[in-house]
Amino acid sequence: MKKAINVILGLCAVVLLYLCYESIMQPIHFNEEREIREAAVKARLIQIKNAEEQYRQQHEGEFCDTMSVLIDFIKTARIPNVNKVGELSDKQMENGLTESKAAAIVNSGDAAAIAANGLEGFRRDTTWSSMAEAIVGPDGNVDSLQYIPFSNGQLFELESTVYVGRSGVFQNVMECRAPYSAYLSGMNEREIYNLTDAAEKQGRYAGLKIGDLMTPNNNAGNWE
Repeated sequence: MKKAINVILGLCAVVLLYLCYESIMQPIHFNEEREIREAAVKARLIQIKNAEEQYRQQHEGEFCDTMSVLIDFIKTARIPNVNKVGELSDKQMENGLTESKAAAIVNSGDAAAIAANGLEGFRRDTTWSSMAEAIVGPDGNVDSLQYIPFSNGQLFELESTVYVGRSGVFQNVMECRAPYSAYLSGMNEREIYNLTDAAEKQGRYAGLKIGDLMTPNNNAGNWE
């Protein structure tokens, strides 16, 4: 009987040690997996940011606020790439030459005008490349950009608006978000709750995002 009791006590001790070990290691494992997932989310948010910047350049300063529209834009748009040879000197610029004026003179083919302005070694050639390749690479999947990694198909939350500063100046802003509840899906619910609760109490967004609808920040990530 005494031997049986000792065996039971021994087993209880082993169970307690295991529970103590798990209580220590669980947050560590959670944070390790969280870092892996957040790295993937950040990478995709940066791709969306790059796409939004190109969208703004080609849409009179406005940002896209619909993910499907942004995806279509990436698939069809092209990006200008300017190959620069030569630079304008301070004297040339003082004489009224600008990049566009100098390029126009060179493109005119007028040898006398080119020589008179000292533009023999000046050239600006524009080529166009695929937006999709620039954003996701030659083997990337554009459609996947709209989905939050590890979220079982949840979409990024995308919004844009016009911010009015104290001086009355209008500025287009955007915000793209991925909440903890999406990309940490399937992980320890207590840890997710603690993260969310801490962020909300500190007035921070509970997740990862780029841009800000309330404060222009050049579309920076909230982790930067």
